Amino acid sequence: MNIYKDSKVKSIKAREILDSRGNWTVEAELETPQGVFIDSTPSGASTGKYEAKTVAPEIAVKNINEIIAPELKGKDVSDQKEVDKIIKKLNVGANATTAVSMAICRAGAAAKNLPLYRYIAEFCGEQFSAAAENCSPQTCFNIINGGAHATNDLDFQEFMIVPQTKTIKESLKIASDIYRELRNKLGKNVGDEGGFAPDIKTAGESLELLSSQNIKIIIDVAASQFSDAKKKIYNLDYFENLIKKYSIIGLEDPFEENDWRNFQEITEKLGREITIIGDDLLATNPERIKEAHEKKACNGLLLKVNQIGTVSEAIEAAKLAGSYGWKIMVSHRSGETNDDFIADLAVGIGADYIKAGAPARGERVAKYNRLLRIEEELIG
Repeated sequence: MNIYKDSKVKSIKAREILDSRGNWTVEAELETPQGVFIDSTPSGASTGKYEAKTVAPEIAVKNINEIIAPELKGKDVSDQKEVDKIIKKLNVGANATTAVSMAICRAGAAAKNLPLYRYIAEFCGEQFSAAAENCSPQTCFNIINGGAHATNDLDFQEFMIVPQTKTIKESLKIASDIYRELRNKLGKNVGDEGGFAPDIKTAGESLELLSSQNIKIIIDVAASQFSDAKKKIYNLDYFENLIKKYSIIGLEDPFEENDWRNFQEITEKLGREITIIGDDLLATNPERIKEAHEKKACNGLLLKVNQIGTVSEAIEAAKLAGSYGWKIMVSHRSGETNDDFIADLAVGIGADYIKAGAPARGERVAKYNRLLRIEEELIG
């Protein structure tokens, strides 16, 4: 393996680009002696109050060009943790640091002449390197959209299918077949993430549409977006009855982000049967993860780089959750680009799951197609 001696930043520049919702976001272009590396920052429609703070896209671009670029010129991209510390201290907005941090990581992999997922696995340590060899993540496809991701009356945000297969290719085949079949039934109205947004109102109606012997289901409830009246309807008894009736293996944010008591109760009651995944509850923040572990409030982490702002901090969060025996799901955002970084991240950290939206639309399938290529490299 040829490891390049000179892996220092030559230049960084940023620009505004459009995301999948037609909103402006941030793209960073980083140059080293090994080439040019480009990554971009996604954004969420439903964001938690504990996420790292962002700035307006035009301000983030200005901050990268005028503050981050001169600060990082000449820095070694193979020292991810140190570079991330530098940019974090600059207080330039998480949408600025996320794009730069991912580009640094991509450049670091090139400097060591490694595929990005292997480089991330090495950064994580031996236990993750072993997991990466199996191309481990199960793919979770957002088939029906509601909540903040759609204009229908469905309260829950995502109904995801998890095909029970041994390979990502088999999983994609099942998901695409189901997606095409439902398109004939439900029409072409879709939500932000490519899932269908039919004119239905209840979780039961959605779950009936997704019943199949070959799949399990994970629901992103996104309860932090609920009104007080709806929070009373969707209680522990409600979710317990739902799980008895349908093949549900995970609930994401079944309660709002400060409702520790209900998170504790549902984890105690249902945590042996399913994964209770913290998104807004945890915000990919190691301090929130520690608190949730102490309170036994969940047993799964939703991992989003832009929630915390740097790759090294996201990996720290993953390692911490892994040390607790939690499941880890790497996630996209509703406002996405064609950036496929999270596919390599999911494989590199040995994540249990990855969700990247429906098996349709360019910004979603970019991630799934990257997983196919990684799988081909690893298992032929």
